[in-house]
Amino acid sequence: MLSVYVDLALGLAVSFLLLSLLVSGLNEAFVRLLAIRSKFLWAYLRDTMDGAGAAGSWLPARIRDVFTRLPFLHDPRPRYSQLPSPAEAGGLPEPRAKTDDAMINLLYERVREIDHAKRGRTSIAHIPPGRFAVALMELAAGEDGDVERFLAKLKAMDSPLYGHLKGIWESAQRDLDRFRQGVETWFDGEMQRLSMLYKRYVKWVLAVLGLLVTLVFTMDGLEYAKTLLRDNAFRASVTAVSESGPDAYGELKARCAGADPVHCVTETLSQPALVRMLGQALVSVSIPEQGDPGVEWNGATWWNRLITPSHWPGFLLTYVALLFGAPFWWDVLRRLTGIRSRR
Repeated sequence: MLSVYVDLALGLAVSFLLLSLLVSGLNEAFVRLLAIRSKFLWAYLRDTMDGAGAAGSWLPARIRDVFTRLPFLHDPRPRYSQLPSPAEAGGLPEPRAKTDDAMINLLYERVREIDHAKRGRTSIAHIPPGRFAVALMELAAGEDGDVERFLAKLKAMDSPLYGHLKGIWESAQRDLDRFRQGVETWFDGEMQRLSMLYKRYVKWVLAVLGLLVTLVFTMDGLEYAKTLLRDNAFRASVTAVSESGPDAYGELKARCAGADPVHCVTETLSQPALVRMLGQALVSVSIPEQGDPGVEWNGATWWNRLITPSHWPGFLLTYVALLFGAPFWWDVLRRLTGIRSRR
């Protein structure tokens, strides 16, 4: 009896893991399509270096702005350039000649060698703290290496960066090497804070995608658990998926969380037992004993399951399970099977 319940736990862990990976894959595709990471970075840099624009802060203040204003209406990224960085950094503009993107363009000139085009805009989504610190030192070198003069110009331009750098410069006791290290440490801390803000917004995408996956597949976790308990052959075939070894999660993640999540559905979820698990989806895949797999439209059956109140607790169970994420379910599966992670 204990073995039956262990197999039940394995079967549920496998199903929730695969569906969670599908959610992660769809989220990654969505984020890459809208270039959310890159826009978050450059929105922060614009606020920090040039200040708020005519429409206010570049960083979104509401969840709605993350998926409407930032991707479509207020792109903070500089225009892509295939030219290498100039041999010498350009000098800071005079306050009267300063444009809204003067500082951000000067910074982009120093880091664009790591860039590639994406619809005419930069695709840079991460600047190493060390590279950012060097870029600022290069900009200071454009003022004859005089950091005091560089800071004075930032103050005259009313750049928010002045306050940050002034504090670092005083803390470094006007030592250039300590100043560079201080800028690097400060920027690293800012990137960690920005990453937390980004995750706080993107978790809503995961919540919406988890709900859509649950409803599209009409995955009733309670019904599925009953099937596992009653059907020994089905339970054995599902739990066999968990015996892939310690590299299973890495392989599944590469397959499901990559640029093409459809491949995960058609390949990983096409194993006969898992196909049966998802047989009530809006579109299901059937694998006969002979012949090629077929795709079936289950619109009527899917809608009947969707509007049947008895399935709603099972849908809720599945949805809550998906909110835990694929790493959680992989850890559960690893503990149940005794798989050890490679060091």
